[in-house]
Amino acid sequence: MSGISTNGKRLFIARHGETIFNLAGRIQGEHVHTPLTRSGFAQADAMGRALALHLAPDTPALDLIASDTDRALQTLSVVAEHVGADWHQARSDARLREIDMGEWGGVMYHDLDGKLEIDHEERLFVTVAPGGEDYRDIEKRLKHWLDEQNFTRDAVLISHGMTSRVLRGLLVGADAHPRFGAPIAEGLPQGSIVQICDGREDVIHVGGGEGEKA
Repeated sequence: MSGISTNGKRLFIARHGETIFNLAGRIQGEHVHTPLTRSGFAQADAMGRALALHLAPDTPALDLIASDTDRALQTLSVVAEHVGADWHQARSDARLREIDMGEWGGVMYHDLDGKLEIDHEERLFVTVAPGGEDYRDIEKRLKHWLDEQNFTRDAVLISHGMTSRVLRGLLVGADAHPRFGAPIAEGLPQGSIVQICDGREDVIHVGGGEGEKA
């Protein structure tokens, strides 16, 4: 499988900053209203600062794209301020939301009593939550989203831990994961940001947060 063309444009992809659910150890999945913590805002600030340093001074205005969740849009607002972009021009889409955790959305991790198996080495959920999605479901909705895109400018894209890994996997043409059946990029700490252009990925900032938690 080859990578997806971005028409020579750069996509700066990141996960949102830490949220109140992340801090509490609560599964948020596709919950919309889970605001950032102070650490989450600091992570967004660091990503925006790193991106601003990465961009050339004469870089044209960036497109702004995000999941339609509070945490993604809050993160995007901070990053946008650093790069001089107008947050009010951002495009949001529910297809960029986090993996749907079904009946387990909002539940504390420790209250699941081991029902949720996690591959801690790869930082991926093994168990599909009752009424929730698996990684192939994420791949399907992201493909629908990508099919509608016509990248005409460099863009900042803020999504979520699991979803951004599948998106990155699709964009670089990664093989389907042998266990989960979908292309899944390597996990990065919360607060990291990558650049993808025509199938090539480069990490431009590594954050200091934890790994993926839905």
